[in-house]
Amino acid sequence: MAKLLCMGELLIDFTPVGETEDGRLLFARNPGGAPANVAVQALRAGTSAGFLGRVGKDMFGDFLVGTLRDCGVETQGLIQDPEYATTLAFVQLNQQGDRDFSFYRSPGADTRLEAGERELALVGQCQLLCFGSLLLTAEPSRSAVEKLVAHAKSLGKITAYDPNWRPPLWPSQEEGVARMRSLIPQADIMKVSDEELQLLTGEADLAAGANALLSQGVFVVVVTRGPKGCAVFTPGYSLERSTYDTLVKDTTGSGDSFFGALLAKVVESGKKPGELTEDELAGFVEFANAAGAVCATKTGAIPALPDTAAIEACQKNVPLLKL
Repeated sequence: MAKLLCMGELLIDFTPVGETEDGRLLFARNPGGAPANVAVQALRAGTSAGFLGRVGKDMFGDFLVGTLRDCGVETQGLIQDPEYATTLAFVQLNQQGDRDFSFYRSPGADTRLEAGERELALVGQCQLLCFGSLLLTAEPSRSAVEKLVAHAKSLGKITAYDPNWRPPLWPSQEEGVARMRSLIPQADIMKVSDEELQLLTGEADLAAGANALLSQGVFVVVVTRGPKGCAVFTPGYSLERSTYDTLVKDTTGSGDSFFGALLAKVVESGKKPGELTEDELAGFVEFANAAGAVCATKTGAIPALPDTAAIEACQKNVPLLKL
């Protein structure tokens, strides 16, 4: 059974790939969704991974199920819903490769996740449960996530949380922030961008914001900072690490690549987050930085996620980015 179980959205990212002769945008169909990206990256980085979620019983759902299976991700927890369509996201990129999303999900099949016997059993068999906030936007997935995360905590599983702020999916910023905050006390590890950290804590200073999360029971807070690398905070120490100077083409999935690579290292260490030494965690985030940097050199999300050989080659051959 999979050591790492990712729960949440699995969807289609339509990524721009150019224009027709008369200037109309062309989009490529790519498999995506942050938890699915994390599962594939964790698998490629050296641990077993499974996925828990819903897609539609449609052409897009068939494609996504096939993609995860072809990647080697365990799909016992992935169900195709005949009544709801697979969620779609159209991605726009700026000149720096950063992205903006337009979602088609009203509601999507991903929000139909339930916490039944199958789902509870899968959580019980994993070592680490990774989850996000996007299933909190609707029922029944909101209650399912809350129940499954609480179940994982009660069993002593490691829990990893990526809030993954996506404003278009929430009725208001106030509701979105409140829902995202509700899962913080359930997380052992959190990955946030500097923007998300300020949104969740009201603190512009990284250390102050991280301490606000640590005070709620989180053991490891990782703040991803794009070209600035990352900052890591624990109750006992903090550290910063630069990322690698790769040629950025598309940042879609880079944060998920970082998180999946980091969680793979945590799982394979056999340690709880609070047991990791500073040197161990520093090595893990250096590996994760390389994963995210390599991912950004290609388009799409899942197709761009690197394997261990590519990540280690980046660490060996690519200089650190100096800002």
